[in-house]
Amino acid sequence: MSKKINIEKYINWEYWPASMFYIPNLPYAFYLAFRAKHAAFFSAANPAIKSSGNGTESKYETIQLVPEKFRPKSILVKADSDFSNVIKRIKEAQIEFPLIAKPDIGFRGLLVKKIDSSEDLIKYLKSYPIDIIIQEFLDYENECGVFYHRNPNEKEGRISSVTLKKFISVIGDGKTTLKDLILNDKRAKLYFDLFESIHKKKLDEIPKKDKKFKLSVIGNHSKGTQFINGNHLISSELTKTFNNLSHAIDGWYYGRVDIKYNNFKELENGINYKVLEINGIIAEPTHIYDAENFTYLNALKEIRNHWKSLFQISTLNHKTKNIPYKSVKNFIGEMLELRNYISSIKKLQ
Repeated sequence: MSKKINIEKYINWEYWPASMFYIPNLPYAFYLAFRAKHAAFFSAANPAIKSSGNGTESKYETIQLVPEKFRPKSILVKADSDFSNVIKRIKEAQIEFPLIAKPDIGFRGLLVKKIDSSEDLIKYLKSYPIDIIIQEFLDYENECGVFYHRNPNEKEGRISSVTLKKFISVIGDGKTTLKDLILNDKRAKLYFDLFESIHKKKLDEIPKKDKKFKLSVIGNHSKGTQFINGNHLISSELTKTFNNLSHAIDGWYYGRVDIKYNNFKELENGINYKVLEINGIIAEPTHIYDAENFTYLNALKEIRNHWKSLFQISTLNHKTKNIPYKSVKNFIGEMLELRNYISSIKKLQ
């Protein structure tokens, strides 16, 4: 079964590694660097965020830039913190179980977990002795990613990508075990190893007929969540909401905002939503992973279009606002440090 699943992932470009989307676009990246006369020109895009959001920034510090009413309750737990003090801080922040725990530095859903009890939390913190964000679990019905960019000399920006996220689930028939429901589902079976570890105590249970069993609550592609192109939902009202958000965060011009909401009309009108994360220059327009509506070549082109906007914003910030480009040596050093960090915490899994 595992070999067959791997073959399916090789065939479907949606599951290809990130390198397959960036290596073919490197010539265009070199061209933009030549035009900017600096290899790390993109580091000037978001002066409010460390290195404009190259992945080395603190997610906790970044989310604090968002107005309080639009961000989830969160605390930062430093590595090897006293557990009794952690529980005290959770209570003071009015965060209840279940909650979300995730690395302060990380991406692509690495080590992001829903924690149901204090016992599970202490096990998680002992397993991963790194800086961890503890965040309230938002029981909103929906999640999406919205890619926004605005030239620093203009009041209005634009939305170039809306990604609707469909959490993977199976429907019980009153006869089949959860394990077999997963293996019989075209998409769920591709993530069987993940779901086996999450739901190991329930795999032999038989869900009731017509009962929906949600396999994951983390809106990340690596957790099985399906990304759906929602660009038809881009509107002047939605753009106005994100213009307001951009102006509320002085120094943020480019990136993808991951959001929890109940219905899209409320989000469009700027009410009753929460920002989970702001992703900067390494953010992707994730609607491209809707393999039913996009081709691989379309996806490559869409990435280049976003890099073009990144170039315009960064060079304008540099020329008109005197935002310095980070030295190439320092930028590369940060990325190497990030690679070593990610490798070290992957070993903890």
